[in-house]
Amino acid sequence: MSELILASASPRRAEILQQIGVDFQIAPADIDETPKPQESPVDYVQRMAQEKTQHVINSIAGSSTIVLGADTSVVLGYKIYGKPKNQQEAMAMLAALSGKSHQVLTAVAMGNKQRCLLKLSATDVKFRELDPKECLDYWNTGEPVDKAGGYAIQGLGAVFVEKISGSFSGVVGLPIEQTAQLLRTFNVPIWGASNKNI
Repeated sequence: MSELILASASPRRAEILQQIGVDFQIAPADIDETPKPQESPVDYVQRMAQEKTQHVINSIAGSSTIVLGADTSVVLGYKIYGKPKNQQEAMAMLAALSGKSHQVLTAVAMGNKQRCLLKLSATDVKFRELDPKECLDYWNTGEPVDKAGGYAIQGLGAVFVEKISGSFSGVVGLPIEQTAQLLRTFNVPIWGASNKNI
């Protein structure tokens, strides 16, 4: 049986793996996440997922170790909305997303010393019109601070969402369908740890 390492400090990604009964260890990848000039959002999230995975493979992974890395970006038009650095940035993000449909891209990379495979999830999310006062109130909850696009669909930010088309878990940070495909490819059992969590 292969050991799985999650190359992420995201509690949401860890919760999703636990939900489908996967045993894993956590070893966050500390890499530069700056987009390259003219890099498309799809290329960016795929590169980030691969670089996180490769970083952990190169630094700590043993020969039988499988590493899972992922990256999520909120995209409106051609602009990537990452994690807001401050209140002003979060307010600007929510104002931009207000009343519009945006896309949430999550790339998942899984690999070992021999190979690395990649899957991409793209989900359309429509926000209702947002009031600036409720955006400020939302910021004051503390939730938007470490969330791409300045909101958490699985948390308090759910009240902003009018419609979603695609993978809910992909918006949270780890698309279950694509992740399960990769886990099966690398012979990492799902449901195996589920009994321990009951």
